[in-house]
Amino acid sequence: MHYKSSILLLFLAVFLTACAAHKQETVVVKQKLPDFSWDTMPLYMHLRKSSAFNRKELKYLSKFPLITFEKTTGSKTYGSAEKGTLKAAKAVKKINPEATILYYKNVVVNWGGYKKDKAFLKQHPEALLVNKNGKKALMPNKRTGFFDISKDYVRAYWLNHVKNSTENPYIDGVFLDANIKVLVPTFFSNRVGEAKQQAIQSGYLTMMSDLNTQLGKNNLLLANMLRVRPEFKDSGRDYMKFFDGSYIEGFEHESFGMTYEDYLAKGIEAVQKSAREGKVIAMSLGIGKALENENVGMDDVRARLTKDDNDDLTKRIDYLLAIFLVCAEKYSYVYPHDGYDVNRSAVWLKTFPQYNKKLGAPKGFAQRDGYIYTRAFEHLDVWLDIKNQTAQLHWK
Repeated sequence: MHYKSSILLLFLAVFLTACAAHKQETVVVKQKLPDFSWDTMPLYMHLRKSSAFNRKELKYLSKFPLITFEKTTGSKTYGSAEKGTLKAAKAVKKINPEATILYYKNVVVNWGGYKKDKAFLKQHPEALLVNKNGKKALMPNKRTGFFDISKDYVRAYWLNHVKNSTENPYIDGVFLDANIKVLVPTFFSNRVGEAKQQAIQSGYLTMMSDLNTQLGKNNLLLANMLRVRPEFKDSGRDYMKFFDGSYIEGFEHESFGMTYEDYLAKGIEAVQKSAREGKVIAMSLGIGKALENENVGMDDVRARLTKDDNDDLTKRIDYLLAIFLVCAEKYSYVYPHDGYDVNRSAVWLKTFPQYNKKLGAPKGFAQRDGYIYTRAFEHLDVWLDIKNQTAQLHWK
């Protein structure tokens, strides 16, 4: 009996170990589309922190269904953005296996912090783009350069970098930035000439087509794409064929001789069309004022919120959420914020009361009358006036 009992206990131990291993495997099963629910406000998270996240931060992050870890994530603690991102993704997935996590990769800008990029450029310094004078072409910061994606081997490296990163079971896809820099001719033609700019754009289109073919089946491809610009026929929607969705920034600022309300109305229309076609929408909306020394309308860095802002904060959040809600469909998410660097943010680790209220599914598309939009949800009626920049959220 003692011998049989030992065999039984051994078998039971092996069985439990196998079950535990199987359970662990289910933690890292990848899914292309994020979790989505209309129960409460569907939220997006976009952030960077060069040091490791602590337990409180990881618990906070685990509540978001869709997360992009920006450049520099974990790079000081772990030595590179690649390793830092994977460490952060694994830690979040341990708490919430259903979270969809995106690896950040710029399509052309050589942002620092990537160990693989540094090694590649050490071996191939000619992979960096040079200007008409033969010197390194630079971003407005006068320091950061660009990959010359008109060259086949540079595109091959870029695709291999992204492929290796997304093969990690904790990464569900890739966030693609600076698409508009490539597609708007003046950005590169002013630096390298028109012929080279066209070669860069052609290389980009080939690279995105290859990305979609090679990774699109099993990975979420989210691009910083939809934008109202005179160079785009339909706010960049022509290029959405390569991607599963679009991140949205610079959504409010007046530009190109248009009024604030006309610019915003065109943006709302573009997002509505794409959302209704089933594209994932990750809408980033700035709470604080844009800084004067930053690119106009970009949400990467915002002015710090102060105590004086508190009185108007609820109205501002309501307005931003109303903009989102007249656009949103299934797989639409929103992130009102004051910048992506968590060390500068006044809203990092905070939850606004509007996020926890019952929302419910929409009862139809938004209706527009001039610059006023209305839309009904199961537990909320939305009224938005973009000309006067005000909104009313009537919770039921």
